[in-house]
Amino acid sequence: MVSLITIVSKYVILILCLIYTLSSFTIYIGRKSALQKTAILDNQVWYLFAFHFVCYFVLFIQTWDLNVLFFFAAQIIFFEMIMIFYPRIYRHCSRKLVNNVCFLMGIGFIMLTRLSFSLAIRQFGIVAVTFLLTMIIPLMIEKLFFLNKLGWFYAVSGFAVLATVFVFGTNKNGATNWISIGGITFQPSEVAKIIFVFFMAAMLAKAKNFKNLLTISVIAAMYVCVLVVEKDLGAALIFFVVYLTMVYAATAKFTYLLAGVGGGSLASVIAYFLFNHVRVRVLAWKDPFAMIDGGGYQVCQSLFAIGTGSWFGLGLNQGRPTDIPVYESDFIFSGICEEFGVLFGLCVILICVSIFLSFMQISTKIKGLFYKLLTLGFGVTFIFQVLLNVGGVTKFIPSTGVTLPLVSYGGSSVICTLIMFSIVQGLYMLSNQKEEVTEDEFVSEEEYEDYRGYDRYNGLTGESEFDDQ
Repeated sequence: MVSLITIVSKYVILILCLIYTLSSFTIYIGRKSALQKTAILDNQVWYLFAFHFVCYFVLFIQTWDLNVLFFFAAQIIFFEMIMIFYPRIYRHCSRKLVNNVCFLMGIGFIMLTRLSFSLAIRQFGIVAVTFLLTMIIPLMIEKLFFLNKLGWFYAVSGFAVLATVFVFGTNKNGATNWISIGGITFQPSEVAKIIFVFFMAAMLAKAKNFKNLLTISVIAAMYVCVLVVEKDLGAALIFFVVYLTMVYAATAKFTYLLAGVGGGSLASVIAYFLFNHVRVRVLAWKDPFAMIDGGGYQVCQSLFAIGTGSWFGLGLNQGRPTDIPVYESDFIFSGICEEFGVLFGLCVILICVSIFLSFMQISTKIKGLFYKLLTLGFGVTFIFQVLLNVGGVTKFIPSTGVTLPLVSYGGSSVICTLIMFSIVQGLYMLSNQKEEVTEDEFVSEEEYEDYRGYDRYNGLTGESEFDDQ
């Protein structure tokens, strides 16, 4: 009976995920009223709860562990508080972002519960505390008008954060990019990513000539060099791509983008010949089966898992994702595809794309070059990390050892990702365009009639140095 329920449940789970994913994109299609958008977003909450219930029901009947039920109940309360009460605290927040973040975190909790219950509990505790603490960030973003004036402070503090690994760093999975203090381990590069985006946005918003751009480029290159020395290739690539994207967005000069790509390609070739760990990653990517007893073992096991799961998956708790090294973090996407199916994995990617589109939508609407670049930088950081993770585990690109945001186990990653989302929520609420109010998912048509004509942020985004160039 348990086997039958498990088999049926995998199709129910996939259908719920497909419906949720489809709703994440239909909200962009056509001219929908505020009430229609609110209905779609309310339905997403029910899809999440139904998806969560089916998954934990299957896990419970397979283990008959009451702790699974208690953990499920705690998550439902947590998600209900976020998805229902967060928009009531911040009436003009983006519910699309709130829902998608919760859905990705829910997938992560389910997979971690299946893989390691202790890790799932720990991840949940980190997420709950972080969400509570970051609730104040949107309000702070609204009040702190001087954030664009701290360019050099960001440059120095971000570099100092990265450099701490040379004093307190420990080696983990071949990279010296972790710090362990009092039993707490974290990655300074995760914190530095946020600071780096602030640095780029603040400096580029005030850059007037090529000399300013050259200064920014030198500092960005120092960041990347430190990460290469630490053997943190994934973070180095993220910093480099964020730098290129933000420079191009600020200058609109294709020659800068072309020069950056050319310089990055040349640096990659040099790194291949200088650093053995880079050569191992590339060789394992080119032919992992030739190195299955060594550097290619992870990728081979990942491909086996994805292939075994096929389109519809083996069913929750029916696969062997623990055969993959670092299955709970870097290669969790492989376990998802093995047990939920490749179609489910594609839905996860599309939800991440939906989040990125929301970031880009906010970036185009918000006033001020600094805020536009800030939102763009966080969006690129998020989606490129998704690309590196999924591309690495599917052999699309060499594995770089980065986590899947909000899904993988990892305190540093999930904390900094939630901080980025809170900042973007604050930036979303800074926009003073009428279109933002009419498209706000939680504002009814009657509320908009009362709101129309009242420019809440006119004092911030009127004629000032923040105006679009």
